[in-house]
Amino acid sequence: MTRRRPDPHDPTTQALRFLDYGLYVVTGRHGDAVAAGSCTWVTQASFEPPLVVVALKADSRLHGLVDASDAFCVNALSSSQVDLAQDFFKPTQQEDHSVNGHPFLDGHTGAPVLRECPAFFECRVVGKLHKGDHTIFIGEVVHAEVREPEAKPLHLRETGWQYGG
Repeated sequence: MTRRRPDPHDPTTQALRFLDYGLYVVTGRHGDAVAAGSCTWVTQASFEPPLVVVALKADSRLHGLVDASDAFCVNALSSSQVDLAQDFFKPTQQEDHSVNGHPFLDGHTGAPVLRECPAFFECRVVGKLHKGDHTIFIGEVVHAEVREPEAKPLHLRETGWQYGG
């Protein structure tokens, strides 16, 4: 798949940057293989049942594991965790129960749950849409926790970065 970088001067690219994104670490596991990546294209889609949508790069290892396992975890980051987000823009390195140097627990779905994050939600995939250079995974939330209710969420715009996916 050929990937082109968005032209920063293109009106479509400029208009799309007005969409406000949070910054999350999405994790997946299939068998013994674990993958994680910083992701911005995450949104809630339904209250009943609780559904979220995550768009993952089709050529990524994380995409392959989520597609194979039909499960993922969205680890929410606080505004003070820019460095943690940066650690997941590089290829996944797994050692025991840590990924890219950050400890995790095995979640209810099998997907890793990062210990340092103020909140997370685990999902079972209930739908997939393979279009463009990303796949949209629709996940039903099967388990969630808020560890730090006062934490301020990390937003992409605060980082100066353009995208995480």
